[in-house]
Amino acid sequence: MKTVFSYCKPYAFYTFITLVIKTVGTVMDLFIPYLLGYILDEVVPHCTKDNLRGVFLWGSLMILCAVIALVGNVVANRRTSRFARDVIKNIRSDLFRKILSLSASQTDKLTVPSLVSRMSSDAYAVHSMLNVVLRAGLRAPILLIGGIVVTLSIEPVLSLSFVVLLPLLAWVVTFVSRKGVRLFKDKQNRVDAMVEKLRDTFTGIRVIKALSKIPYEREAFGTINQTLSHSEETANITMSVTRPVINVFLNLGMTAVVALGAWRVHRGFTTPGQIISFMSYFSIILNATLILTRIFTICTKGAASAERISEVFALGEDLPVLTEEAPAEKAPYLEFRDVTFSYNKNVPALEHLSFTLEKGQTLGIIGGTGAGKTTLIQLLLRFYDPDEGTILLEGRDLRTIPRAELKAKFGVVFQNDFLMADTLKENILFGRALSDEALERATVSAQADSFILEKSGLEYDLATAGANLSGGQRQRILISRALAGNPEILILDDASSALDYKTDAALRRAIREEHGDATCILVAQRISSIRHADLILVLEHGEVVGKGTDTELMENCPVYGEIAHSQMGEVMA
Repeated sequence: MKTVFSYCKPYAFYTFITLVIKTVGTVMDLFIPYLLGYILDEVVPHCTKDNLRGVFLWGSLMILCAVIALVGNVVANRRTSRFARDVIKNIRSDLFRKILSLSASQTDKLTVPSLVSRMSSDAYAVHSMLNVVLRAGLRAPILLIGGIVVTLSIEPVLSLSFVVLLPLLAWVVTFVSRKGVRLFKDKQNRVDAMVEKLRDTFTGIRVIKALSKIPYEREAFGTINQTLSHSEETANITMSVTRPVINVFLNLGMTAVVALGAWRVHRGFTTPGQIISFMSYFSIILNATLILTRIFTICTKGAASAERISEVFALGEDLPVLTEEAPAEKAPYLEFRDVTFSYNKNVPALEHLSFTLEKGQTLGIIGGTGAGKTTLIQLLLRFYDPDEGTILLEGRDLRTIPRAELKAKFGVVFQNDFLMADTLKENILFGRALSDEALERATVSAQADSFILEKSGLEYDLATAGANLSGGQRQRILISRALAGNPEILILDDASSALDYKTDAALRRAIREEHGDATCILVAQRISSIRHADLILVLEHGEVVGKGTDTELMENCPVYGEIAHSQMGEVMA
């Protein structure tokens, strides 16, 4: 909650004025029953048919109080809505920036579905909490405490009949709230699991339909949905205990008030006007108590969500930039020096990896699934830091290079990259201010210019994830994006798998001719895509089992030779 309160501080004066307006309107509401009792007991008995001046005068005062109460509450509620809107907008903006700054390991730990849930449903729960706290969080206590104070002055004996119930009500609220925060937090974790399942299902919907796995997915979703429903039911049942219990106590108090009030009027200890005023105040106290239970429920949900949001903000810098040392003289352009890395700190994804690469050279990486190819790329991009060893770029430890400077050196196409629902041009630019010449050069090199013309040019609108393009067309747009910035280091992580051999060969030739100064790192499953590389790494279970040129590996690396023979058609080419 401290995080949420810190976002409220800039609005302290605005909130203070809102609370003053809300207080004035609420106090006016408290005056109305008192004035009604006074009119019945003091004004009406002294009025005649010819002189109703007193009734009109005091009646007008009641109307004035009602108008002030109405205007005050409407104005305060509108200001409250703006306050809650602006605070949650700032929280969402900063939370989005924080999520973008998280390291890959922090994102892995929290999971993407959980981050989506915290940005959406948790932020909404906090918004509801802020809204209801300012709207009713002040009004309800004023009505409750003010009503009790006024009734004690009007009828202290009757007031004591329900004042004794307040400690019981406070105990119920406190007891339930302790369980409520934990239960609602657990429910939000279940929501995370459902969001993850929905994302996976909708992303792979074509595969699911193609394999006739819709019944299987329904069953899997049904299990997750049932778990979430059970969690929601447990939380809601626990919270729903509050209102019925409070209603029972209040109804008992109401019964006692009616019975005792009738007896006191009959005995002449009080007047009908006082009883009417008292009953009006009792209704106000009853409604205020019920509103407080609603506030309590919403705040319990909001507190659980605020805690989940605070967990993200509390994450520190996971990949700090270290103090830079003087780079080594005559160092290779890129060097992996005895690098070992594990995602779970148990089974290494890469182990004792060492190689060097000069500027402008091409590195080819090949190996089976899970061999560590993509892990190598992620370490180079500093999504993670090695557990052991060092990665050097131009003689500088990768950990000493400022993040913006490092990322500006790369043009990357990942194995599972994405396209936006926008024009082809915006997908290639990706927010960068690039010239038309750079765009044209990139699309030509990526062999994308021909089909772009067929699609009515760069203004052609893509569907979500580029669903209205073929696999090869999507890859060529992604390669155009990587080439458009004229990067120092071009990384293609299995980026030509959907291209035919002719297009793949033309692409490699164009990169050599048009981007020859770039250092290229090619991850591929086809030997034909990397045979020309200056250095080829053959990975198996995170270890280098072969290193050298195509000719050297064919002679000295059985694993590489086996892959080559299994792709004999490519070798012959």
